[in-house]
Amino acid sequence: MTIGLIDTRCANLASVRFALERAGLDYRTGVAPEELADCDRLILPGVGSARPAMEQLQKSGWAKVLHEDQRPLMGICLGMQLLFSRSAEDEIDCLGLIDGAVEKLPRDAGSVWPHMGWNTLDLQRSDDALVQGIEAGEYVYFVHGFFAPVGPYTVASTTYGAECSAVVRQGHVWGCQFHPERSGAAGAQILKNFAELDA
Repeated sequence: MTIGLIDTRCANLASVRFALERAGLDYRTGVAPEELADCDRLILPGVGSARPAMEQLQKSGWAKVLHEDQRPLMGICLGMQLLFSRSAEDEIDCLGLIDGAVEKLPRDAGSVWPHMGWNTLDLQRSDDALVQGIEAGEYVYFVHGFFAPVGPYTVASTTYGAECSAVVRQGHVWGCQFHPERSGAAGAQILKNFAELDA
């Protein structure tokens, strides 16, 4: 089983690679779809802003390929947000693999924007394969200024100025708003669960 890491040329892949290596998981990194054609599942990491990431996904051909690809796919942080139909960041259309729109986190009195730090998970769909072995209330690490509101796609949520989707799923597509590669044992469990999903 090999995991393909989609390189958008605007994401720091090092921490994801190190986490996969710690877990003993085989992976390959590629910019173009053909470079990851024989991988069993895909991860779309993301750091930075939505517009340059979407431009790179369109330029490389991933934006089209991901609409036809049926391999398990997981987006991380910005990568999760790009799975949705639209983002308030840069007001752009995204991949449209999950129905819904990403909004800007409200700047509540006393809260810091963007959200950077550890928050707990509230499990809405504890039977989902991606969160097996994860307990309600476990802490994971977030860095984000935009969020997906809780909706029918929400597997787990957290609260930071708003109720935010922390884990989402629609069909064979999952997303984590937090960084599993920086979230200790809970994050390592999620990466392991993703690697062991039934393809």
